[in-house]
Formats: sequence, structure tokens, C-alpha cells
Amino acid sequence: MLDHEISAAEAAELLKEKKARFIDVRESWEFATAKIEGAELMPMGDVPSRAHQELDSEERLVVLCHHGMRSLNTTVWLRNQGFEQAQSLRGGIDAWSAEIDPKVPRY
Repeated sequence: MLDHEISAAEAAELLKEKKARFIDVRESWEFATAKIEGAELMPMGDVPSRAHQELDSEERLVVLCHHGMRSLNTTVWLRNQGFEQAQSLRGGIDAWSAEIDPKVPRY
């Protein structure tokens, strides 16, 4: 089974190879401030009502937020719902900006 968290470098490789779907669980104002190109916005509060309609339980998911706490909580919830390939981006979009893409604003 996959770890609950994935590093920014590992996530970047998945994104480059189009081997994962990126789900951003921050609020819309945060998404407007800084985002990973290709990530889909699904605020954490919306996940319980949208996950089973919009996500595939067989799909590799990388869940992200600002620093990695909301995404980890969401990942645990998704795993409990049968989304066994969900992983949280360790350090969130802040780590992504620091380690992968400095053009993504930090806030």
C-alpha cells in the first residue's frame, strides 16, 4: 500500500508523466492566489459530497493544500472511503513552490 504522504519531487514526477490526478482541497481564494497547473479545486468541505461522484476510487490521487495538514486529513478520509491510491502532498503547495516551481507564489 502507498504511504499516506508523497514528497513534492515524487508528485512532480507523477504530474509530468500524467500518472496522477491532483486534487486541491484549499479554499477558492487560496487556489486563485497560487495553484499547480492541472490541479482541480475541491475544497475540503466539499469532498464528502463530491468524492464518490467525481473521483475514481482506482485512480492515483495527489491531494494538496497549503502546508499539508488539510490534505493529509482529506487523504485519510478518502482512504477510509476506499480511495486506496490517495496521497497527501507533504508540505503542501508551499513545499511545491520551494522545491519544484518557484513561480508558484508563496503566501
